[in-house]
Amino acid sequence: MERFDKTDLQQAVQVMREGGIILYPTDTVWGIGCDATNAEAVRKIYALKQREDSKSMLCLLDGAGKLQGYVDVPDAAWQLLEVTTPEEGLEQRPMTIIYPNARNLAANLIAEDGSVGIRITTEPFSRALCEQLHHPIVSTSANISGQPTAKNFRQISDEIKLGVDYVCQFRQHDDTEKKPSVIIKVGTSNEITIIRK
Repeated sequence: MERFDKTDLQQAVQVMREGGIILYPTDTVWGIGCDATNAEAVRKIYALKQREDSKSMLCLLDGAGKLQGYVDVPDAAWQLLEVTTPEEGLEQRPMTIIYPNARNLAANLIAEDGSVGIRITTEPFSRALCEQLHHPIVSTSANISGQPTAKNFRQISDEIKLGVDYVCQFRQHDDTEKKPSVIIKVGTSNEITIIRK
């Protein structure tokens, strides 16, 4: 497994603590991120992506045990999380779940119906970012809204690279083309809707 540079990690965390936005590798495609509890930092990401803030963005967390601090977790969501744990040996795409009744997050991250998408990351660098920041991290694809999603670092536009406060070094030379996550919405009554396969 590729090792990341602790200095790279610490600089990224420091920038987010100060309200900045970063470009970083995730368990899926490269993401633009910030402290998910900082509404001003979230606003900067919307501005960079030229995206309306009515289109909510998702967050990363480093463990399912932290979910209940930010959302209600219906039983169906717990079952989905159990199915996709790496211990099962299932090589499937990472899954983002949209949970009801979001709280303790920036208001401009939360959808009009009060929901928010959260993915539990098992990728070492993004997981360490969440652990060190002690908050969820926004994760939105590193592209201008409406343009194709960059599948690796090389495909990210200069406009995005120059528009963030810090660009992480880790995995910049990895040309593997990654796919976005599966997105599933779970309602308070355990109803499941597949948003993106």
